[in-house]
Amino acid sequence: MDKGSSGGERWKGAIANITEMASNLDSLHKLLIKKAVFVDEDTFAKASLTSEQARTIKVLEQRVDTLERELDAAISAAARARAEKRQAEAAQKAAELRQQEITRELENTTKVFELHMEELRAKQDEISKRDNEIKLLEAIIQTLGGKELHSTSG
Repeated sequence: MDKGSSGGERWKGAIANITEMASNLDSLHKLLIKKAVFVDEDTFAKASLTSEQARTIKVLEQRVDTLERELDAAISAAARARAEKRQAEAAQKAAELRQQEITRELENTTKVFELHMEELRAKQDEISKRDNEIKLLEAIIQTLGGKELHSTSG
């Protein structure tokens, strides 16, 4: 009977385990019925597609945000470039005006220099003319003085 009694206890334990498992399965079944939603394949495929589209939309929204930040940065850079261009144009205009002013100043200086040169040439001509007159007078004086010397000595 030793064999029978130990075998019977094992059967009792196995039956108790099976009973407990059945109870657990029943509890799990009740929980699934309350909480779980069963859908057909078509509904599941649509839900999966919707889920994938939602992930795609999220990625695209992040990309739009990134592109908006890049656009804002590009707009700011363009505004800075326009401001720098205006400054460069203003500097160029100022340089051109200064160049025109210097050119006028040089032209005026050239005209004044030309007038001075003409005046100097006129004075040189006058000096040369008077020098020639002096030489002529000296020659006349020498000629007259030579005649007087000849007259008084002869």
